[in-house]
Amino acid sequence: MSDFASLGLAPSLMEALAKENYATPTPIQTQAIPPVLAGHDVQGIAQTGTGKTAAFALPILHRLLTNRRRAAPKTCRVLVLAPTRELAGQIADSFRAYGRFTPLRVAIMYGGVGKYPQARAVAQGVDVLVATPGRLLDHIGDHALRLDATEVLVLDEADHMLDLGFIIPIRRIAAMLPAERQTLFFSATMPKEIATLARQLLRDPIQVAVTPAATTVERIAQQVIFVEAAAKRSLLATMLAAPEARGGRSLVFTRTKHGADKVVKQLELAGIESAAIHGNKSQGQRERALQSFRNGEIRVLIATDIAARGIDVDGVTHVINFDLPNVPETYVHRIGRTARAGAEGLAISFCDGSERSFLRDIEKLIGKRIPAGQPMSRAA
Repeated sequence: MSDFASLGLAPSLMEALAKENYATPTPIQTQAIPPVLAGHDVQGIAQTGTGKTAAFALPILHRLLTNRRRAAPKTCRVLVLAPTRELAGQIADSFRAYGRFTPLRVAIMYGGVGKYPQARAVAQGVDVLVATPGRLLDHIGDHALRLDATEVLVLDEADHMLDLGFIIPIRRIAAMLPAERQTLFFSATMPKEIATLARQLLRDPIQVAVTPAATTVERIAQQVIFVEAAAKRSLLATMLAAPEARGGRSLVFTRTKHGADKVVKQLELAGIESAAIHGNKSQGQRERALQSFRNGEIRVLIATDIAARGIDVDGVTHVINFDLPNVPETYVHRIGRTARAGAEGLAISFCDGSERSFLRDIEKLIGKRIPAGQPMSRAA
């Protein structure tokens, strides 16, 4: 399938795709859009950055347009569940962008902000609701929303739902949905618990898979720097002050929220402007930090995995693992934040003595040794 025109999408969606400069479907879009259009349940293995959101948003919007009916008050025709506020916001933005030339209504529900505007947005009924599980259940408990008329359920980043302890809430939500519905299930990895959940939610699903979790982008040069834990912050400041880094945009991952804040303070002392995003930050703080990173006001963003999951920022030239993750698949997710849209990128990992086993697990997963490097030098 060489272009979107061959998919048979509604003209208003094609007009929006032209505005977005989308010409050729990505592999996940080529595989997922036809079965979703045909009404099948779909189970997809796909990482952030593969075009996954359009793979479910476009056929869902097409379905809503071809079967026009007004949603009843306090209901949604489509429910999309996402693990974090940032990802929920990005998914909602994508639905609005693709549906800009349609009358379809999109609403969003997540924590960290007031509930009243969210409840008001769904009071008359909406076509698409994007929500995090906890806030969704809050609104249901307040009788601001019911799910008995929902036609489509999308569960995005299911493996991260597991990490955040959302499996039980998801089962509660699913029990409130009609048995006759279409369910789309996307996950970057498929641990045992997620595979079990998929079997419970999906009926005879079509399986699609692109960019396996153990595949790292070929354009990403990877290197590891062996350093004692106490020396990591000063090394990071030195690296980010180097000419190679000053012209780029660096995303730095720490294991903990406290660690992220300490790194920001160290960089401030070195005269390097940065910001942190993590679960202790308010929604406004997180959005301002992300916007400053996107528009170039700051060139360094410090993040924990939970806060960063689903964030899609163009032009990230360096991903720096200040702390190596203890789950090897997380390494692949992290470094995939660079080398987007045909660009090259550099992924640098700091490794102290306590993290050697994490490094071995990562190398086993990706099937190669990560070369040792010097700060901001290009990997061989």
